[in-house]
Amino acid sequence: MAKVNFTAARVNAHKCAAGRSQSFLWDSDTPGLGLRVTAAGSKAYIFQGKLGGATVRVTIGSPDSWPIETQYRKVDGERREDVRGARQEARRLQTLVDSGIDPREHAAEQRAAHEARKVEARRHAATVGEAWADYLDYLRTAISPKTKQPRSARYLADHIALAAPGGEPLKRGKGKTVRGPLAPLMPLKLSRLTAKTVATWLEDEARERPTNAAHAYRLLKAFIRWCGGQDEYAGTIAPDAYDSPKVTAVLPQSKAKDGDCLQREQLLAWFDAVREIRNPVISAYLQALLLTGARREEMAALKWADVDFQWRSLHIADKVETETGRLIPLTPYLASVLVALPRRNDWVFSSPAAADGKIAEPRIAHNKALQMAGLPHVTLHGLRRSFGTLAEWCEVPVGVVAQIQGHKPSAIAEKHYRRRPLDLLRMWHDKIEAWILGQAGIQFRVDDVAVGLRVVV
Repeated sequence: MAKVNFTAARVNAHKCAAGRSQSFLWDSDTPGLGLRVTAAGSKAYIFQGKLGGATVRVTIGSPDSWPIETQYRKVDGERREDVRGARQEARRLQTLVDSGIDPREHAAEQRAAHEARKVEARRHAATVGEAWADYLDYLRTAISPKTKQPRSARYLADHIALAAPGGEPLKRGKGKTVRGPLAPLMPLKLSRLTAKTVATWLEDEARERPTNAAHAYRLLKAFIRWCGGQDEYAGTIAPDAYDSPKVTAVLPQSKAKDGDCLQREQLLAWFDAVREIRNPVISAYLQALLLTGARREEMAALKWADVDFQWRSLHIADKVETETGRLIPLTPYLASVLVALPRRNDWVFSSPAAADGKIAEPRIAHNKALQMAGLPHVTLHGLRRSFGTLAEWCEVPVGVVAQIQGHKPSAIAEKHYRRRPLDLLRMWHDKIEAWILGQAGIQFRVDDVAVGLRVVV
């Protein structure tokens, strides 16, 4: 093959021969260095050599990026390489071939090593917040191994809130949001998430809000375990970061909240005060929480389409059965309360002032009613707790109450061998409501016609 001494003019003038897909020009100065030009006019320097009897060809690059000779510049009086030339690169590749090394494999190994170094650098530079964002993406898309279902929106919102930095304007009312307990950990590098760091964080958080701290710790524990199973983060967090004695020694003990439950003798005062609330929607909502034991979000999300007055049932969006929800009885007194509510939109407990059209903050009215009645503080969740506790006065089977409230079965028999139909639940639920109304001094009579339901005091 013909060889010429490469110059800029010869490189620029070289064209592909007519009728050929590509043509080559070889340098007489540097063995193996060639210039390839295609029929479309694309040019590239190449290196070609022999390794083990086989031809090895490697593309160096375009003449627009690679000069023929290496260019140098002076830095602090020293001559340093500025832009490597095609001839010097071809000599380097020839040295590899002479050593029995395939330049293509060598380049692939170098790229892999470079990528590995970049990954390792990212691993050690990654912050808890960056990994937490990836963890949230995983939670959004993966199926829960425990429930075999997608995670609920509430579950994801809980993770977001616990790591939120706070300081945002409240959506309702004045003031700003409070930072989540996990927020101080978010700026830290993953490698700094040691047992000492976690213990110090947990001790600080437990002083002000021990229950939140314990909950945040459980979420952090799951997050650390997840990181350990990801190639991108494996090995960056100390293996004892969450279960070291340093951490478990300061972990707040979770225990049931003392009180926060209406007693039998308090029902009369509670109903008197709640039924006096001027807003009939809030009054009905609070009574519904007590008489069904539903979670506050479940009851707030109730739509008119979920209420069947004819067959006396409520279809509630369930925390556990996220896809199907749960069907519970609509007791007579509660039906009479709901049928009297205004039908402003799709929501049973509607609110013209709320952005989404449904009740948003009934706690203020409830707290005022408790104060007016001279009762100790009871949360909205405490009304759910009250239903489960008061039901024991009626000697109702535990499984019936659990099914109405949406608790997961706690025994093998309940899980696999109890499927109580709605009419059986209704029989017991009606008894619970009748007993509660009796303790509250409410005389209630049901007419044969559903729309004739009325309360007689």
